[in-house]
Amino acid sequence: MRLFLSSYRFGTDPDAFVRLTTPGRIAVIANAADAWPASARTAAVTSEMGPLRSLGFEPEEVDLRDHLDDPDSLRRRLSDFTSVWVRGGNTFVLRAQLARSGGDTVLTDLVSDNRLVYGGYSAGACVATPSLRGIEFSDDPDEVAATCGVPVVWDGLGWVEHAIVPHAGDSMLADDGIRQTLRYLREHDVEHVALTDDDAIVVDTPPGHAPSTVRS
Repeated sequence: MRLFLSSYRFGTDPDAFVRLTTPGRIAVIANAADAWPASARTAAVTSEMGPLRSLGFEPEEVDLRDHLDDPDSLRRRLSDFTSVWVRGGNTFVLRAQLARSGGDTVLTDLVSDNRLVYGGYSAGACVATPSLRGIEFSDDPDEVAATCGVPVVWDGLGWVEHAIVPHAGDSMLADDGIRQTLRYLREHDVEHVALTDDDAIVVDTPPGHAPSTVRS
């Protein structure tokens, strides 16, 4: 399992992501932005392309909405790539779209077998955790019903054993919601890692081995 989980894009060390994979075609998943106005969502996708190209990647959007209730088509689509990059937005909306498309199962299979390197930041990192409880102070779960028409999914993908709180410390995106999330996790004795926008969690383990976390 090869994971790059960050607070904001590549943190201070883009090479940490590049070392996990070989630059080439990379799938960009931006469904965390599905609740945004169409123009804002389009801009969100576009904003990912330049930084990825600068690292030698050839980014292409893979929209989970094109694969609703059709995980086989999503699996075939992702088989064209060796890496996936999942941007931030609303964690609950992203998780719901993963469930609706079967992306949660497909990505877990491909990532666990090391057939796909997973990079994600903010919401893209938070979905890799065991549970999304506590994130409701930072992201609005009510956007799921309006955007996806399904109940909120509170379980994460469980690829790492701890919660992740992005935009901690002196991040420009730090707000009272982040502070409430950290307070909730501490009060409920939930193991967690708070990331500043400089930080990233790197996991690089062979198939069948338990993931070990390295913070860069």
